[in-house]
Amino acid sequence: MRAEADPEFAAVAERIHANVGRQGFMNLVGAELSELSRGTCTIAVERRPELLQQHGFFHGGVTAFLVDNATTIAAATSRGQPAITAEYKLNLLSPAVGEKLICRARVIKPGRQVAVVAADVFCVSDGIEKHTATALASIAMLSEDVAAKTKSPAA
Repeated sequence: MRAEADPEFAAVAERIHANVGRQGFMNLVGAELSELSRGTCTIAVERRPELLQQHGFFHGGVTAFLVDNATTIAAATSRGQPAITAEYKLNLLSPAVGEKLICRARVIKPGRQVAVVAADVFCVSDGIEKHTATALASIAMLSEDVAAKTKSPAA
């Protein structure tokens, strides 16, 4: 669903983009929020030596980070409220090789307190995507007042 078809989503998307811009780890990894719509999120990261393990594959921690962030962001889009990861189960299907990793997350069941979100990670080599990981996450939905209490003075 696009912001044009969902006028209330524009404000949600703007707030999410601003929050993502303040995530130091997102910047450190060099990940980009490439797509965002109600109940979905796509994050991608380009291959860099700092993100690889000893065999030249993307480190599993990079895959886990993409899943963690994309599922939380997707959940936040569903109701427009802040969210944090409660837990996730990650299955690494094959080594992540290639020029880029892409994580696509989608809300399976939005909830007032917990959302269930699925994610799939693909590595891209020569323009061809290969499914390298899949995950299922439980995302805790926060109320605005709880989220406001947790912000640091610098935020």
